[in-house]
Amino acid sequence: MAIPGIEKEVARRRTFAIISHPDAGKTTLTEKLLLYGGAIHLAGAVKAKKNQKNTTSDWMELEKQRGISISTSVLQFDYGGNQINLLDTPGHKDFSEDTYRTLTAADAAVMLIDAAKGVEPQTRKLFEVCRMRGLPIFTFINKLDRPSREPLDLIDELEKVLGIRSTPLAWPIGTGDRFRGIYDRISNEVLFFESDRANQSGRLEPKKISANDPDFWKILGGAKNDLDEAKELYETFRSENELLEFAGDPFDHAQVLAGQLTPVFFGSAMNNFGVERFLQRFIELAPTPVPRIAVYPPAKGESEPEKKPVEPTSDQFSGFFFKIQANMDPAHRDRVAFMRVCSGHFERNMEVTHTRLEKKVKLSKPLTFFAQERVIVDDAWPGDIVGMLDTTGELRIGDTVCTTSGGAKAFEYQGVPRFSPEHFAQMIIRDPMKRKQLQKGLEQLAEEGVVQIYRQRDLGDKDPILGAVGALQFEVLQHRLQGEYGVDTKIEKLNFIHCRWVVGEGLNPDEFDRREDTRCLLDRDGLPVILFKSDWGLRWATENHKNLTFQTTAPEVRGTKKKG
Repeated sequence: MAIPGIEKEVARRRTFAIISHPDAGKTTLTEKLLLYGGAIHLAGAVKAKKNQKNTTSDWMELEKQRGISISTSVLQFDYGGNQINLLDTPGHKDFSEDTYRTLTAADAAVMLIDAAKGVEPQTRKLFEVCRMRGLPIFTFINKLDRPSREPLDLIDELEKVLGIRSTPLAWPIGTGDRFRGIYDRISNEVLFFESDRANQSGRLEPKKISANDPDFWKILGGAKNDLDEAKELYETFRSENELLEFAGDPFDHAQVLAGQLTPVFFGSAMNNFGVERFLQRFIELAPTPVPRIAVYPPAKGESEPEKKPVEPTSDQFSGFFFKIQANMDPAHRDRVAFMRVCSGHFERNMEVTHTRLEKKVKLSKPLTFFAQERVIVDDAWPGDIVGMLDTTGELRIGDTVCTTSGGAKAFEYQGVPRFSPEHFAQMIIRDPMKRKQLQKGLEQLAEEGVVQIYRQRDLGDKDPILGAVGALQFEVLQHRLQGEYGVDTKIEKLNFIHCRWVVGEGLNPDEFDRREDTRCLLDRDGLPVILFKSDWGLRWATENHKNLTFQTTAPEVRGTKKKG
């Protein structure tokens, strides 16, 4: 029996993440999208001074101090009758693992590029993750009001560096101090940028004119009414658009949804210019919640699990957890697990099957978020992000929950990947009397994904080795252990540079422990991992153990009640 209204609710939802290199203006763009969505009335500066408000999406104390995003923020708002679920991810490379996990919950990505710098290393890395997942990618080229590279060069770079074709749906007129506006190629309108009207906090309604108006070019003379400059800008604008019409890629919505073609937009997020038009076009073109691949236990007589897509309009409710945040409310030491609703209708207090634990659980404390602010929700639909207050500590990243009434089978969604760390350390506690607090803090923050914990085979929980994708994660760990658990520590860095999960028969852990440049440890699921101090050591292991596979991502463990 179909769920009343589910198709309408699915059709009006958009769930996406923003990816970029640090300092491309990602948090500023997020603020302005919220501003135009009516979710806030005053946008905050990214690097807030003492007497300014902090950005809405950066709620963690360390984020406010450093002016960078450390943890993904979940922001939800309504725009034009559409429910927008926006995942503002960290841009700094040291927190990219949080971004990788978040992308599993998104249906599309907005790739933000600094017009002066073009495609930067972290953008390229995150783009590849989006491409692996087949996510549609929408490109917003930012900071056109500052000295910038030529727009045609930036478009060309998308194909040469990222290997993706592009179709500009907007085009800038001038750049830097000669930036006059953008041309909307769909509506044939020109939106004018007026620097004297631009501001950092309030909504800005730009002056518009049809590109067919014979006198529109005169406005390009700017405040000085310089007609020579106006003619020059107009001729450049015309020639570039003729080139786009002749040699550019035509718009193809199917290719956009397949992640093979990226629509390109231009603007200045800091000055609220081009942002609302981008938001409007994004909602028109971005996908609604998409089907996701579920893994079912092997059928009777079969050895391999069955994989098939679950439609968002399915009667069976399902969702998976992609993020855990401890101590969002430090006064209550809470733990919130963020769930992406994938199918069916979520209702407060509903009973579901927790597939990994193979038991029934009641989803009784669902929350919706606007950064750190929280509201109890009674229901949610596919595409929505719901925070579950996890009082038992049983939920972990990658867990699936689903209803199994009426003979429906339990299943798991394909897992959220754990990536190989590149930095390793041990925490030294300054006050031995607080060892219990340290152990609790490490366990909770590891479940959240701040670091990965590896246990030495003969020591159990004592003196674990910590792994991180980025070195700055250790600083965050120290800061949060001190602020949230009252534990003062120092970091003792270890000189390992590679970590590999080992799959196959015939592993002899002692062989690796006897060597000076390798160590065999166990991950949270008891799976063996090898740490290497050199590239040579990794090559030696690969060449001398053909029976083993050394993986950079953790193997998925299914069908067992893994430790929560």
